Amino acid sequence: MAEAVVIGAGAVGIATASYLQREGWSVTVVDREPAGLSGASFGNAGLIATHIVEPIAVRSILPKLPGMLLDPTAPLAIRWWYLPTLLPWLVRLLKATAPAEVERISHALGTQLARADEAYRVLIDDADAEALVRRKGVMVVYPDKAYLEANAAYALDLRRRNGVPFEILGDNALRSMLPALSRDYGIGVHFTAASHTVDPFLLVSALARRFEAKGGAFHRAHATGFESTGDRVTGVRTDAGVVRADLVVLAAGIWSKPLAAQLGSRVPLDSERGYHVMLGAPGLELALPAIVGDVRFSVTPMAAGIRVGGTIEFAGLDAAPNPARHEALLGHARRVFPGLKTEIQTRWMGHRPSLPDSMPVIGPSPHLRNVFFGFGHGHLGLTSAAITGRAIADMAAGRTPPFDPTPFRVDRF
Repeated sequence: MAEAVVIGAGAVGIATASYLQREGWSVTVVDREPAGLSGASFGNAGLIATHIVEPIAVRSILPKLPGMLLDPTAPLAIRWWYLPTLLPWLVRLLKATAPAEVERISHALGTQLARADEAYRVLIDDADAEALVRRKGVMVVYPDKAYLEANAAYALDLRRRNGVPFEILGDNALRSMLPALSRDYGIGVHFTAASHTVDPFLLVSALARRFEAKGGAFHRAHATGFESTGDRVTGVRTDAGVVRADLVVLAAGIWSKPLAAQLGSRVPLDSERGYHVMLGAPGLELALPAIVGDVRFSVTPMAAGIRVGGTIEFAGLDAAPNPARHEALLGHARRVFPGLKTEIQTRWMGHRPSLPDSMPVIGPSPHLRNVFFGFGHGHLGLTSAAITGRAIADMAAGRTPPFDPTPFRVDRF
C-alpha cells in the first residue's frame, strides 16, 4: 500500500490524513504533540465560520499603523520592535487592499468555504462526533444601524454577492436570541449557515481517534527535513528517524515556513497571535456564538464554559504573551455581557498561521511531484480543515477538487 505522510496534527493535518485514508493511502501523521493539542487548533474560537469570505485587508490599515504601535491592547496591535521584520508582510497586505484584489480574494474564499460544511459532515459523521457541533449560526453584533452601515456595509455586500446567507436583526429579535447582551448593542447580523464546536480540541481528537481506529498511524516527532530522489520526496526526516513516504503533505501551521523553504517554496507566512480566556463559571448562557463587531472579539459557548477570544497581535513566535491583552478581552466581555462572571478562568495565546492575502496555500508543490501543501489558513483553520483535506486528497488522486485551487497555489507570491 502506498505510504502518505502528513506533517502536522492540527485540524488541517488530521482532516487531510482522514481524507487520504479514505482514498486508500496508508497514512502517518508526524507531529511532536498529540492531535489538536498545540497551535491554533487548541485555542481557537471554535467557529466554523463559513461566512468570513472577505480578507482582513478590506480596508487599508496604513492610517491605523501608529495606533497599532502605541496601544499594545488594541484589537490589532504590532509590537514596535517587530515592525522591521513584519514590514514586507505588511506591504503585501496593503497590496491586497486594492478593490480588484479584495473582489478576487473574496470570490476564491467564497467558492472554497461554500463547500466546507459538506466536507466536515463526512468526517464528523464517520467519527460519530456530531454531539460536539452546534448548528445555530453565528451572530455579529453592532451598536446600531448607523454603525453597521458605516463600518460593515461593504463586507456584508461582499458576503451577499458570494452566496453567504444572513439576516439582519433589529433590537427585539437580537435580544430574543442573546438576552444577556448589553443595551449598547441594538442590531445584529445572523449568519445562519455558520456553526461552532463546543470544544475544538475534542473535535480534532475525535477525528484523530477515528483515523487511528481505521489504521492510521502517529509518529510523535519533530519533522526536520526531507530525503528525495530527483523530483520526488522519499522520506520525512524527524528527530526520531526517517518516515518513508510516497506522498507528503505539509500542514504544520505556523511551523510550515522553514519546511516549505526546504521543499523549494518560500512563503511570507507570519503569526497573527491570538488570545483567549476560558471562563469556567460564566454565570450566563449563550444560545450561539457572538462576535462583537466594533471591538472584534468573539464570545463562544462551549462545553467547559464560555470562551472569550480574538484580537490580532504581531510579535513573532518567541515573544511572551502580553497579559494586558487578556485583561482587555475580559473588560470588553464584561461590558458587552454585563452579567458575565470571570472569576474562574484559564488563559491562552497561540499562533494563527497567516498569509498577507488572507488565503491559505492549498495545492501541489511546483518543484516536487509528490508533495502537497495545506497551511496558512489564518482565522479559518478550523473552518477550512475538512475542505482543504478533501481537495488535497482529490488532487493526489488526479481528480478535480471541489473548488478551483489556482488562487491558493504556493507560488502566487
